[in-house]
Amino acid sequence: MPSHSETKFLPYTAQQMYDLVADVANYPKFLPWTAAARVRSVTDKGDHKVMLADLVISFKVFRERFGSRVTLWPKEMKIDTEYLDGPVRHLESQWNFKDVEGGCEVSFAVDFEFKSRLLQGAAGMFFNEAMQRVVRSFERRAVELYT
Repeated sequence: MPSHSETKFLPYTAQQMYDLVADVANYPKFLPWTAAARVRSVTDKGDHKVMLADLVISFKVFRERFGSRVTLWPKEMKIDTEYLDGPVRHLESQWNFKDVEGGCEVSFAVDFEFKSRLLQGAAGMFFNEAMQRVVRSFERRAVELYT
C-alpha cells in the first residue's frame, strides 16, 4: 500500500493553513488533477465537523469520482480524511497544523490502495512525486491567498 508523509515549515499561521486545506470546494482552482469538487453535506458535531465531499480526479485517460468523509477538528488543528466510495480499496489522510515561531508546521500523511492491481502498480511508480506536487500546490495557494 503506497504511503507518503512530510512535514513543512510555512510562514503562515496554523489557522490560515487549516482554513486553506478545509476549503475542499475550492480545490479545483489549484489542486493538480482535480477537475471538480462538491461538498455534499457538513454536520456540526460540537467539537468537530464532518463533511461529506466528492472530488473528480482526472489524469490522462483516468477520470474517477472519489467520495470522502472529511473530519475537521478546529481546536486540535487537524483534518482527517477517509475514503467512502470510488476506485480505491482504501484511502486515509491526515493534516496537522501547529503554530511555531515565525509561522507554522504542517504535517501531511496519506496511504491508499487501488482496487485494480494495474492502477496500483502504475500509482506506485509516481505516488511520492504526485503527493509532493499536491503539497506544493497547497503551498503556492497559501502564497496567493496570504501574501
